[in-house]
Amino acid sequence: MTDIETLLPKELVEKARQVIDANRSAGQRIAVAESCTGGLVGAALTEIPGSSDVFEASFVTYADEAKTGILGVHDGIIETFGAVSPAVAWAMALGALKHSGADTVVSITGIAGPGGGTELKPVGTVVFARAKRGGDPEEVDADQKLFANRGRAAIRLQAALWALEMLLPDRPPAP
Repeated sequence: MTDIETLLPKELVEKARQVIDANRSAGQRIAVAESCTGGLVGAALTEIPGSSDVFEASFVTYADEAKTGILGVHDGIIETFGAVSPAVAWAMALGALKHSGADTVVSITGIAGPGGGTELKPVGTVVFARAKRGGDPEEVDADQKLFANRGRAAIRLQAALWALEMLLPDRPPAP
């Protein structure tokens, strides 16, 4: 394995390399829809030389208006469930799948802090969803995590690592 010069944490780049290699072997194209990670997953994937063989798009939809305008998330879903919810993560993933040619899309929405948390959704709450082309849109593959609140950067890093894990082609659906 060749070392690459990068500003990103080594563990993030190593996981991105694993995702690129595994999807290349599987003949799969991938995309991401990011909110709280702000493009970190896309940045990690594009650190890998030749990633364009596999990685198609990154939709950075930080604001609710971007989620609705770019990905087509219905504002009623955001109003009803909140931006950090399985319903919104799933709608983001479906929107990114619709607006890309990817075989698999993972979306990320969460609360990285330091503010914004509530009793029901504390800082560190991050929701992920994975959609596959040709999959049943009624069969939601979503996962919610509560990462330890060790600061904004640590939460974003853990969220990016988990999103990359979900992009592995042989990963089973979330329970």
